[in-house]
Amino acid sequence: MVEHFDIQLPSYSRGFHLITEEVLRHSGPLPRVGLMNIFIHHTSAGLCINENADPTVLDDFERIFNHLIPENLPFIRHTIEGSDDMPAHIKASMVGSSVSIPIKDGRLALGIWQGIYLCEFRNRGGSRKLTVTISS
Repeated sequence: MVEHFDIQLPSYSRGFHLITEEVLRHSGPLPRVGLMNIFIHHTSAGLCINENADPTVLDDFERIFNHLIPENLPFIRHTIEGSDDMPAHIKASMVGSSVSIPIKDGRLALGIWQGIYLCEFRNRGGSRKLTVTISS
């Protein structure tokens, strides 16, 4: 059995934001076994699974991504949407647009320190749409 539903996330500031509980709140009861896939419908934000215990990890992610892909590079041509847009597309390509998580015993089989993150790479990205697919 396959089930799809959409989640409209509120606007988040630029950075990495834990959304695990928000996804679970919208998903309802999970099957005993299966797979959850979460897809983001945007090209300047991404999704990842990473540490959810120490918030400094998120700050370091932001700093490292901004160091690797800074704004205002002189050779960037796609600038009509702002200096943060093209770097956001590149960063989103690096983290990806979906994550898949096994479901075991009716729960997401995340590691003890893992969480699902929205990676917002725009200064003002706005609301973000996710499609969640649950296969059982």
